[in-house]
Amino acid sequence: MAQQKSGHVTLLDIARACGFSVSTVSIVLSEAPLSQNVAASTREQIRTMARQLGYHPDAFARSLRRRHSQTIGVLAYDLTDPYCIPIVRGIQAGLHPTNYLPLLMDAQIQRRLFDSYLKMILERRAEGVIVIASWIFEETNLLADIEKNHVPIIIVGRDLTSRRISSVFVDNEAGGSMAMRHLCELGHRRIAVIRGPEELFDSKPRWTGVRKAATEAGIRIDPRLVFQLPNSVDPFSSFEGGLHCAKQMLASGRSFTAVLAFDDLTALGVVRGLSEVGLRVPEDCSVLGFDDVLPATVSTPAITTIRQPLKEMGLQAVEWALKALEKREQGVDLNPQSHKAVPELVVRKSSSRPPERKSQMR
Repeated sequence: MAQQKSGHVTLLDIARACGFSVSTVSIVLSEAPLSQNVAASTREQIRTMARQLGYHPDAFARSLRRRHSQTIGVLAYDLTDPYCIPIVRGIQAGLHPTNYLPLLMDAQIQRRLFDSYLKMILERRAEGVIVIASWIFEETNLLADIEKNHVPIIIVGRDLTSRRISSVFVDNEAGGSMAMRHLCELGHRRIAVIRGPEELFDSKPRWTGVRKAATEAGIRIDPRLVFQLPNSVDPFSSFEGGLHCAKQMLASGRSFTAVLAFDDLTALGVVRGLSEVGLRVPEDCSVLGFDDVLPATVSTPAITTIRQPLKEMGLQAVEWALKALEKREQGVDLNPQSHKAVPELVVRKSSSRPPERKSQMR
């Protein structure tokens, strides 16, 4: 028996194989109320044939009838960035028990692709949009277009509530303070700091938190030991940036016992830079990162870091999107929401007391 040109098994294929009408097959397989009027033996015969042929309902046709796509557009600025993966997994975990399918797109840190994919999400009538954010979309007008079409949109990774967009992001200032405080409590006083790119949302509040904790501890941060990553959207540039900053620290001639890096990949670059000149982490210098991405866990030494609850942030975005869709069915528009996730210190092998403190304790 020939199947339809689409390659998928259809109701017509099952009807031909069973010898029943398409309408009867449709009623049985959709478990419509009228299926109770079909003989039990006929229902069983139709279901058995559907299983044998590998039939699956046509969700696309069903969505056209109901005028619901049952999809949530998920646009990540770069899926090669370890930061994005736990968020995506949180989104998938949140959608799995529902009837919604994530439509995942990777902008590959290209503004052209980002705008194009947002447009495609609208054209395919996605019922909600979750954007894993970066600075590359800041000026796009398509976010406004999505809002005008009454499509719920959630941003993960930055705060855009001022633009009436619900936002899930970490408390960067608290995280920065937590990182500096940890090093101070270990006894470090000469601490080098690598700031994030100026155009990145996380950079300013994180630096504010670092300075606040230093002031509270009575520590003056040497401006000659403060470095900054360039405004590159390539996630792996932070590793190269950390490596470059480590070389600058060593060339400065200034004494330091710890490095507070902007993120985990930067911290890994610092570890590489220090090891290349024979310095050990943490025996000679402690290094601390931010994010708690997978490479920080599996590196040697494992990196002490400030954990962002990335998976939980993805779950939060899904919860808001589904709630907004539910309210939309009731004719209610929700006001934009803001969730500032609480960071957590994760102590691993890359941080310890400074060398002089160790010698004093012997």
